[in-house]
Amino acid sequence: QVQLVESGGGLVQAGGSLRLSCAASGRTFSNRAMGWFRQAPGKEREFVASISKSGIITVYAASVKGRFTISRDNVKITLYLQMNSLKPEDTAVYYCAAAFGTTIQRASSEYDYWGQGTQVTVSS
Repeated sequence: QVQLVESGGGLVQAGGSLRLSCAASGRTFSNRAMGWFRQAPGKEREFVASISKSGIITVYAASVKGRFTISRDNVKITLYLQMNSLKPEDTAVYYCAAAFGTTIQRASSEYDYWGQGTQVTVSS
């Protein structure tokens, strides 16, 4: 079993940066791909980024590519999301998730453990 706790959200002005962290517990973190998703008010949850178990392979949603960077530390069993050049449309609750398998995944159905979420608000 994997437990996930996000932190690092907050209020930031457009153009600013935030770094989200997702602290994991459980022995299987390093054997799983991980991902970040977000959900804005009134919208469906959407994929943001995913990283393979080794951390070598990453994939991003088109809306964040070039601005966000996903990374992981398998020793600290922590997942990160560095968010730069933030825009008001990035405002959402951000969730980290652990995938069933080891490779990058875009579909939320491929993840079986989820954190409680952290709010990111970008003001214009």
